[in-house]
Amino acid sequence: MSNTRRPRVLAALSFLFTFSAALVVCSQPAAASEPPDYTLYTTYSFGTGYQNVYWVVCGSTAESEGCYASGSLGPFGRAGALIEGNQSVNQTTSTVTRYIYVVDVAAGSGTGVTLYVYKKTDVVTSSSDTVTVTLWKTVSLPLTGGTSAVCSMAANSGYLFIGTDQSPFGVRVEKNNLSYVQIGGFSPPMNVTSITSDKYGYVTVTFGGPFNGGFYAYGPNGNLVEDGGGSDFMLSTDAGLSTAELPTSDGIPADRLVVRPK
Repeated sequence: MSNTRRPRVLAALSFLFTFSAALVVCSQPAAASEPPDYTLYTTYSFGTGYQNVYWVVCGSTAESEGCYASGSLGPFGRAGALIEGNQSVNQTTSTVTRYIYVVDVAAGSGTGVTLYVYKKTDVVTSSSDTVTVTLWKTVSLPLTGGTSAVCSMAANSGYLFIGTDQSPFGVRVEKNNLSYVQIGGFSPPMNVTSITSDKYGYVTVTFGGPFNGGFYAYGPNGNLVEDGGGSDFMLSTDAGLSTAELPTSDGIPADRLVVRPK
């Protein structure tokens, strides 16, 4: 090859390499954008007797900051536990939707237990956030409550796990259709004392008190993965667990160390 042709070939190869690299760069997926409400937060508070739950949305948008909306949930006989569901985002309309789950442990001021599901929608603009919260559905649960009942609740992406210290079993509620099944239970009966979860969606329902506890553990798909004696619980990565909510146990964890083929 002549010396005069070599620079042209090298230039052509350089162009092809640059063009190919550009194609690779252009074909990379765009980084996921943040939800429209990621700079906003909602605080909650209880009214007298835990009969009402008040909410306020504050934070900032691109052009403003402060508190944008407020309202209340209820009235209830007595709100026993609350949890927010994961958000659903429509980036085109800058809309964020999530559900708020409230367990009323004194429905009708009696001992009935009812799950209230509220739909919360944030429509975020550069200067404001328009918030609506509406009651979506209610479900009567086969649990025993009362004004002094202690309610426990945890959740993963697909299920809610709910119990009270007046019932010897809990319920697993499917978020998609709010159908439920009873879970747990020991003989002799022991009431639910706590329900805890970890970041991967595993949930533990703990029964009984000191020296006579038992637990059931459920996987992210809602199915049972383990049960046994002891007052075991799980830890979250974003909320501390008070010892006031948990019984003690003298069980020896090493007794459970058994590995077997699938």
